[in-house]
Amino acid sequence: MTASGPSGDELVEMLAALAHPIRLRIVATLAGGRDYVSRLARELGVSRPLLHMHLRRLEVAGLVVGRLELSEDGKAMKYYDVTDFSLHLTASAVAEAAKTLTKQDPEKGPRPKEHT
Repeated sequence: MTASGPSGDELVEMLAALAHPIRLRIVATLAGGRDYVSRLARELGVSRPLLHMHLRRLEVAGLVVGRLELSEDGKAMKYYDVTDFSLHLTASAVAEAAKTLTKQDPEKGPRPKEHT
């Protein structure tokens, strides 16, 4: 992410990650403080494998970060936190981000070549 905002590819990844109700609920829950997978799964009412899938998508988009920690009894536990991200969407911000897109849209095919 640049000082002016996310690149086009980063914006697409972030919006796609947030465009699912479970992932929105994960971010909302973690905004209240970090949590570990088992407790987070119970709180959200989803299975741990499903939660892991959604957490991975949020991690790839840079919206959450996971860290392994040892509990007092020596058990490894993975805690997740929300990253310090900020999205301010305006038409001009989207237009600027679109100029930096490098990934092609699978439904539209490759981007047209720019004429110089």
